[in-house]
Amino acid sequence: MLIKRFAIRSYEIGLRFRDGEFQGLLGAGKHWIFDPLNKIRIRTVSKRDPWLLDDQLDIIVKSGVLTGQAEVVDLKDYQRALVWIDGRFARILGPGLHAYWTGVREVRVEVIDARKVRFEHSELKAIVRAGEAVRLLDVCKVDRDCVGVVFVDGRYVDQVEPGLYAFWKEVADSRIVELDMREAQIDVSGQEIMTLDKVTLRMNALVTYVIKDARRAVSASSDVRQSLYREVQLALRAVIGGRELDSFLTGKDDVARELEQQVREQATVLGLEVRSVGIKDVILPGEMKDLMNRVTEAKKAAEANLISRREETAAMRSQANTAKLLSDNPTLMRLRELEVLEKIASAGKMNIVLGEKGLADKVMNLL
Repeated sequence: MLIKRFAIRSYEIGLRFRDGEFQGLLGAGKHWIFDPLNKIRIRTVSKRDPWLLDDQLDIIVKSGVLTGQAEVVDLKDYQRALVWIDGRFARILGPGLHAYWTGVREVRVEVIDARKVRFEHSELKAIVRAGEAVRLLDVCKVDRDCVGVVFVDGRYVDQVEPGLYAFWKEVADSRIVELDMREAQIDVSGQEIMTLDKVTLRMNALVTYVIKDARRAVSASSDVRQSLYREVQLALRAVIGGRELDSFLTGKDDVARELEQQVREQATVLGLEVRSVGIKDVILPGEMKDLMNRVTEAKKAAEANLISRREETAAMRSQANTAKLLSDNPTLMRLRELEVLEKIASAGKMNIVLGEKGLADKVMNLL
C-alpha cells in the first residue's frame, strides 16, 4: 500500500512522525498520505484529555506547531503548578515541561514557588485529596486540643494550631511534631525506697501536668513523658531517703510539698507545668507492719491507763475538797445529812433500830 488513509475526529489531533522524528500535526478530517516505504506514523491523541504527553515533547514545543493549539508550562526546579480542569482541581505538576490542549476543556494553571516550603491555599482540602498530592506534598493534620511544632531541615520554624497543613517534598525536610495540650497524669507505681533508718517502703505516686512550652517540650527530650517519670522517681528517692520512717509518717504533708517543689523545678526545664504531685499509697513490709501495730496498741493502752488514773485522781481530789468543806462548816454537814436521810426515806420504808442510850434522841432530832 503506497497511500495510507487517516481519519481525525473533531476533538482529536494527529502527531506525525517519520522515521521516529516529529514532523507536524494533523487537524480534524480525513488525510491521505503517500508512504511507499512505510516510514510514516500518525499518533492520534484526544483533546478531551488535555495533557499532551510524548517522549519528544521538547521537540514538539520547539517546532512551534503548538501555537494556538496548546499552552506550554515550563516549570523550574523550585516551581510547582496547580491545575484546574472545568473548574475542578485535577493535579499538581512537578518541575519539567508540560503542555495542554486548548479549546475543548477549560484548563487553568497556577504556578507556585516551592521555595516557600509550607504550602498554603484556600482550597487546600481539595488539593490534598488528589492523587498527585501524595507524590509532591507532605500532608499533616493536627488534631483538636493539640498543637504542632514545625521543623524545617531540623530547625524550629513555627507552632501551629489544629488544622490541615502541607509542605513541598524535595525542597526541604519538613516535619510537624504533634503535642496534646490537655491535662495528663503519670502514675509512678511500685517504687521501692529505703528511708534514712533502713526501712524499705513500697510507694505509688501520681503526677498531674500540662504542656506549657511546646517547643521546649519537643526539643528538651526525645520523650518528655518518660523524662518527667524519671524526675519523679529521683525526687521520691531524694525526699524519702533523707527522712526516718517516723518523720515521714508524721509529716506526709511536708513530704508532699517538698516533692512537688523538686518535680516542678525539673518539669519547667522540660517545658511542662506540674499541677499536682501526690503520694497515693505507702506499703510497709509485713514484719514492720506487725511491729508498728503492736507499738500503736501499746501507746493506746498507755494513754487509756493514763486517762483512767487522771480521772481517779480528780475524783479523789474532789472528795477531799468536799470533806474539808463539810468539816469546816457544821451547817453544811447538817444539810448533807438531811439530804441523805431524804433519799433513804424516798426509796422505801425506813427501819430504825435503837440501841445505845441517847441514840433515839439523836435520830429524832435529825428527823
